Amino acid sequence: MSRRARPPHLPLRDGVAPSAVAVPQGRWMTVLECLSQRLPSVSPAIWAQRLQDGHVLNEAGHPLGPDSPCPPAGQRLYYYRHVAHEAPRAWDVRIVHQDSHLLVVDKPHGLPVIPSGRFVQHSLLVWLRRHLALNDLSPLHRIDRETAGLVAFSVQPEGRGAYQALFRDRQVYKRYTAIAACPPAELTWPHIRRTRLVPDPDYFFRMTEVSGTPNSDTRLNCLGPLQPDSPWALYELEPHTGQRHQLRVHMNALGLPLRGDLWYPHVLQGPEGAQGTEDGEDPANTDDASSEVLQLLAQTLALTDPLTGQAHRFVSTRRLSGQQSSA
Repeated sequence: MSRRARPPHLPLRDGVAPSAVAVPQGRWMTVLECLSQRLPSVSPAIWAQRLQDGHVLNEAGHPLGPDSPCPPAGQRLYYYRHVAHEAPRAWDVRIVHQDSHLLVVDKPHGLPVIPSGRFVQHSLLVWLRRHLALNDLSPLHRIDRETAGLVAFSVQPEGRGAYQALFRDRQVYKRYTAIAACPPAELTWPHIRRTRLVPDPDYFFRMTEVSGTPNSDTRLNCLGPLQPDSPWALYELEPHTGQRHQLRVHMNALGLPLRGDLWYPHVLQGPEGAQGTEDGEDPANTDDASSEVLQLLAQTLALTDPLTGQAHRFVSTRRLSGQQSSA
């Protein structure tokens, strides 16, 4: 995953890096007019307040006001995201490994990796920057907000490219555990699924399988029922590619949607809906899949550090609902 680096003259504010938007071709007189039409999901009144408060900057890092003239097309405007009334929460974020180059954390369900939608301060990246005072921290990969488990970060910009190359070249081993219904007898294990995933034309936040050259590859294995006579089984999932929602889509395609999944096979709640309790922990164990968090855990992450040569194998200490021991 490669992202444009934050310009060094634009500082973090409360752990949040500025977002950027390019000025398109148009005839806007003011920055307010441009932003209101370029990013209409934020109301003009909110943009006016952000401009008034100095939260929108030009390329030189100078604050712009509501009446500031709009820069020429092609120049970039920088703004700091903010969500009103983002109530404090006590997230159970566990530090698994930290050195001068690499940080690995074990996140709870319900906490997004990067700021998005109604989550800004309540994103893992911003939480870590503020609590660990690591302003240059950058995620090397992502897992869904609904998924718990391991996420790796680069600590320093100088080494980021080397770590990103590991993920790009598929030199990082990732193993997930998941809970879904017990499989039908005709399915054999382990099962390899290679398909082509594309955005769902009906729901922008979902993915779907289509015919064509495969771009996703997962090894799936059923480890057996959670308990004797249980309708639920524990699965081991090893993705060899990193397509969005890959594991959820591949399990659903086998007729085994993950327990607690609100998007597959049917959309039960949109992307802005809450999932999980206020502190990010699993709710009480229940047999009602619609009332619990997604039963998917990024449990193992293994790599050879490109900067030190050290072989690492990290394991999450979390467990899924009803799981008695480490898989």
